[in-house]
Amino acid sequence: MIKIAKFFYSGYCGLAFLTFAVSALAVSLFVPSLRGRRRVAAAFSRAFLRAAGIPLVVHGADRLPPEPCVVVANHASYIDGVVATAALPPEFAFVIKQEMRSVPLAGLMLRRLGSEFVERSDRHRSARDARRVLKTAATGQSLVFFPEGTFNETRQIGRFLRGAFATAERSRMPIVAVAIHGTRDVLPSGSLLMQRRPIRVEVLATLQGPEARHASRELIGKAVGEPLA
Repeated sequence: MIKIAKFFYSGYCGLAFLTFAVSALAVSLFVPSLRGRRRVAAAFSRAFLRAAGIPLVVHGADRLPPEPCVVVANHASYIDGVVATAALPPEFAFVIKQEMRSVPLAGLMLRRLGSEFVERSDRHRSARDARRVLKTAATGQSLVFFPEGTFNETRQIGRFLRGAFATAERSRMPIVAVAIHGTRDVLPSGSLLMQRRPIRVEVLATLQGPEARHASRELIGKAVGEPLA
């Protein structure tokens, strides 16, 4: 009986997400400003979570620095991007793996939001993409990275890739560690069945210097209660 309820709830959430995503894209096509399109995406992301009955709470938003910064957050579920979009101000551009560019609907929406797509497996293309991300940072936009790059079923904080921290260093931007709680339970890796669980986004601390990569990983792991891989 519980599995049947999860199946119907997941089906409802899938239909709701598709409806809100198509609506957000349609509206964004008529919004000329990048900031305005990001506000639209945030509003529809919050609306989807409300429709799914998933509470979202943001703690420590006042800890975000007034100047451009690089947010690094843990990655545990496909829903993390929706949650981060709902939680963060419209000054943020997401840095996302290249594969997402070709995903129908999602790729177009991400481009409309000014997201930067980066290649991870090809060194030459990766270097070119890194230069493009730096140019985005130079325009005064803040950036969001999921520095683990991927996620799996193991409850742990994976190794942080260097890209976010190299970008912050070269752009002289601070690193902000952000912990996302609960998404692993809402939509587990390897499953299409969603569960109604609360989600919390916690802005932890602003960091600078060569230790930021290790320190941010430790802070996030401690906050979400998951060991470092």
